[in-house]
Amino acid sequence: MPKVLEVEHLAKRYGGFVAVEDVSFSVEEGEIFGILGPNGAGKTTTVECLQGLRKADGGEARVLGLDPLHDAEKLRRQIGSQLQESALPDRIKVWEALAFFGSLRAEGVDWHTIMEDWGLTPKRNTAFGNLSGGEQQRLFIALAVVNAPKLVFLDEMTTGLDPMARRVVWDLVRKLRDVGTTVVLVTHFMDEAESLCDRLAVIDDKRVVAIGTPDGLIAEYGGSAEVVFSADAADLDFLRDVEGVAKTERDGRRFTVHGDGALLAHVAAALVEHGIAPTDLRVKRASLEDVFLSITGGKA
Repeated sequence: MPKVLEVEHLAKRYGGFVAVEDVSFSVEEGEIFGILGPNGAGKTTTVECLQGLRKADGGEARVLGLDPLHDAEKLRRQIGSQLQESALPDRIKVWEALAFFGSLRAEGVDWHTIMEDWGLTPKRNTAFGNLSGGEQQRLFIALAVVNAPKLVFLDEMTTGLDPMARRVVWDLVRKLRDVGTTVVLVTHFMDEAESLCDRLAVIDDKRVVAIGTPDGLIAEYGGSAEVVFSADAADLDFLRDVEGVAKTERDGRRFTVHGDGALLAHVAAALVEHGIAPTDLRVKRASLEDVFLSITGGKA
């Protein structure tokens, strides 16, 4: 797939303070790419440099084939952005904000459709200052996509949203990807990253320390898997010879099988072959949150 974003050894300093030291990654066209990291790791500074909002002090970046600094005006016509810190005039109404942003690009999406998609139609005549925090957040995301961008940056997009609203936003982000829009998502929510992201990068101590698919990172850093089930059988020693099994443990009727690879499939097949079909057979594996804490040393 073509690369829409390429970053090599990006660095940003403020006097003696290092905000970003060495960040490198690429984003393919049409994927949702996540950026994770502890507070202060350099995530927001990185995406602000990529949008031409800050001047990098080192490294190179190409966004949609453009230099974010020297081609900033041209680039901003092709990208959408929902920043972590955003604001609008308190008196501007929802429909006015959407109509204005939608007029900035002739080939943008009908702002009425965007307002409906993001659940803002009931608030169309409400002033920005009278919206709840969650409603303001939804408006910022809607404004980021109303110009039909090729690439959209979403920084902590579901902060302040209730669980149901978060799921609605997730579905809309997937729809963006399905129509070909590339999404760069900065998030603190591990369930959000695991559910949405095709690939992700973990930034720690101002540099990228891991990159891959959520499942790939879990497999690499999450340790062995466990298959757990209950059975009345007295002897399950045959499981020790099953592919991927490292060891087995028993506590009364409860069995735990440790191993790696396609452990669940191999154990299930062996059990059925021996006439055992547990109804509670399940696999326990590390979550993306477990992996994140392992990679970053438990920093939040």
